[in-house]
Amino acid sequence: MVVDYPKINELMLLMSYRMRETARSLDEDQAARFVDEMLAARRIYVAGAGRSGLVSRAFAMRLMHIGFESFVVGETITPALLAGDTLVAFSGSGETNSIVDICETAKDIGAKICLITFSPESRSAQLAECIVTLGEGKADPDDIPSQYEVRQITGQYRSVTTSFAPFGTLFETSALIFSDAVISALIEVLQCSLDDARGRLSNVQ
Repeated sequence: MVVDYPKINELMLLMSYRMRETARSLDEDQAARFVDEMLAARRIYVAGAGRSGLVSRAFAMRLMHIGFESFVVGETITPALLAGDTLVAFSGSGETNSIVDICETAKDIGAKICLITFSPESRSAQLAECIVTLGEGKADPDDIPSQYEVRQITGQYRSVTTSFAPFGTLFETSALIFSDAVISALIEVLQCSLDDARGRLSNVQ
């Protein structure tokens, strides 16, 4: 049986178009503020749920490669967050309960909070000093729970983006590209050589 499915290259082109649109709409002041926060940070902690968590881990790894002291929230060897540290949270909806809880804890401790999101009016955004908005999220219908965990458990997960890239794909992809661009900017500012970064790559994999 021949299955009629969308052409993969066309979907890739559509996604790349959306990434270009996101880049064009990026608030340059927000991006510059985020880079400044990274440069000023004493230690950087990253947090994210689901695939956003994978993006946050990639960012933490790259920060370490170029000489920053970075940690992933929830890892067994992550030290205590302290006043003066910086938390970078990745959340498309900004409503994921675990991320809101982490931001609230960081706020109580006296850490700075940077949020990368689709939703600048979310609960997480209300706690953050620095917000980077990547495109415009599409709100879920009223009858769909807003909390990430509830949607996962009940099988009602819906993307905050358009249907052609489901389950938050556009946010995660744009967040990965944004964070990699930030790393490139930091490399330029710090004049970090490839030899310096190469010396920090894992050699016990």
